Amino acid sequence: MRSVLISLLVLPAASITIAQGPTFRSGTRIVPVVTTVTDAQGRLVPGLEQEEFTILDNGKPQEITFFQNEVQPFTVVVMLDYSASMTANLDRLQAAAEQFILRMLPADKGQVGSFSDKIQFSGTFTSDRDDLIFALEDLQFGNPTRLYDAVNESIAMLRGVEGRKVVLAFTDGDDTASRVGMGDVLDRARDEETMIYAIGLESQYFNGQRQVRTRPDRGLRRLADETGGGYFELEKTDDLGPTFSRVAQELHSQYTLGFTPAALDGREHKLVVRMKQPGMNARARRTYIASPDRLTSPE
Repeated sequence: MRSVLISLLVLPAASITIAQGPTFRSGTRIVPVVTTVTDAQGRLVPGLEQEEFTILDNGKPQEITFFQNEVQPFTVVVMLDYSASMTANLDRLQAAAEQFILRMLPADKGQVGSFSDKIQFSGTFTSDRDDLIFALEDLQFGNPTRLYDAVNESIAMLRGVEGRKVVLAFTDGDDTASRVGMGDVLDRARDEETMIYAIGLESQYFNGQRQVRTRPDRGLRRLADETGGGYFELEKTDDLGPTFSRVAQELHSQYTLGFTPAALDGREHKLVVRMKQPGMNARARRTYIASPDRLTSPE
């Protein structure tokens, strides 16, 4: 059944074993740190053991009390730039987004959406890949680029979702019409522990008077870096499909580490994940709030 699109109108101003969730000892409270590991060539590194990782909390090494390397389900909003600059490339963008959707596993859930002068969502989170692909065809394009409004609304759609929450945003240009700024979106993503993946494309289009060259908004990289997601900047539309596929691969190749903080002082703490093997790199969120209501407290 086709999804019913929800528009937020504002005037411009595979056979893989999936674990069903972390298991913990009764009474433990941890800071979960979802981590992506790559080698020096940027390839994903599977099969690592807990001993390969070090977590630093405000610069101090922590005992890792939880470790998981099985594939975990995620819930995602795939948010696509449908502004005027993308008109000539919409078919390629839809085909690339399909590559991500086709690689979702049965336990994964998602919505698709678009942004221009309006923001649209497909309505409800679903594991039905056909439904999500059909919904791509109903997205509408417009003119301005409300990038940060779109990411902000996507995070809001994920509120209350259990497990990993992901926004996958694509754009080919700067934000031109949002009411919220990048800093506000970053604060919300941190507060609601949502991972941001971003794909940016350099493009050219005719604006009615001249050829215009666009570059992706530079704030996207920071959103991805701070929340433990990934940022990919492309120059050719041919790279869209493989990059959307790469994001799906990463989300199915992540490790979950956990530690119990020594002090619950209610403050923001800096997080760093390091690898013991030379040449390996870890990506994870860079902060957490040391407060009891922010910790994972399983039954």
